[in-house]
Amino acid sequence: MAVDLRDLDRDDAPQQNTLSAISKEMVRIYKEQFGRGPTKTRTNWAGSDVLVVTLEETFTPAELSLQRMGKHQELRDLRMLFQYAEAEAFCEPVERLTGRKVRAFVSGIDTAADLATELFVLHPCGYDGPGRTERSSE
Repeated sequence: MAVDLRDLDRDDAPQQNTLSAISKEMVRIYKEQFGRGPTKTRTNWAGSDVLVVTLEETFTPAELSLQRMGKHQELRDLRMLFQYAEAEAFCEPVERLTGRKVRAFVSGIDTAADLATELFVLHPCGYDGPGRTERSSE
């Protein structure tokens, strides 16, 4: 179901439900991929075509050890390898819940703060070409 952003002034309940559902899906994916979920997650629109998911305290015990050792670049490299290997798993729920195709997926992490972001740039409503899930191996 695509949410028409023009309807947000009238009733933002469907919008909040969609954002909440995306947050829950990201928690599920993190639990599956890393063995634990974040302690805090929120999803927000950044304009009409960009979704930003913020996830806090996602590190596993091994990753916390790398953080304490000051191995921030290695930790970033390891996390990014896993994130992009599973791009389809991250994009699929966004496409399903918004009814729009993901144009680009950008994952980032601040290893000092143990704060991750998943950013999804969506194609416009009505776009019928391939989305990021069809290009997940790129």
